[in-house]
Amino acid sequence: MGALAPNLGVEFGAGRRVTVELFGAYRPWTVWKNPDARFWLAQPEVRYWLCESFEGHFFGLHLHGAQYYAHAGASIYDGYLAGAGLSYGYAWILSPHWNLEAQVGVGYARLWYKERPNLPCEKCFTDRTGNYVGPTRLSLTFSYLF
Repeated sequence: MGALAPNLGVEFGAGRRVTVELFGAYRPWTVWKNPDARFWLAQPEVRYWLCESFEGHFFGLHLHGAQYYAHAGASIYDGYLAGAGLSYGYAWILSPHWNLEAQVGVGYARLWYKERPNLPCEKCFTDRTGNYVGPTRLSLTFSYLF
C-alpha cells in the first residue's frame, strides 16, 4: 500500500477454477505529524478463474472493512467503513512456484465517522456518514505457490 502499511495475503484453492484470498493491512503508527492516518483493513475475496486456478484471467468479488483515524488539514476523522466490490486480474506463471499478478477493482463503501477540529477538544465532534464509489483494489503482486 502507498501508506507505509504492512499487508499480507494468503490465497487457497477451493476448486479447479475457484480460489479464496484473505488479505489485510495494518498501520498502527504515525509517520508524519499532519496529515497522517492509522488504520486496519480486511479484504477477503472469492475469485473465479477462466482457465484454472492461479493461471490467466480471473474475476473476483471482495468485501472490505476497516477502522481508521486520520488527520486531514484542520479536521480529524475517526471511524469505520464496510462495503464490497468487483475485480478483474491476470496471473502470469513465472516458474513452477512463482507468479506475477495484476489486479484492479471497483466497489462501494459506506463510512461512519466522527469529524472534529484538529484541536485538543475531544467532545467537539459531529457524527457523519458517507458513501464511496470508486477504486477498491489495485495491485501488482509476486506470489509464491506451494
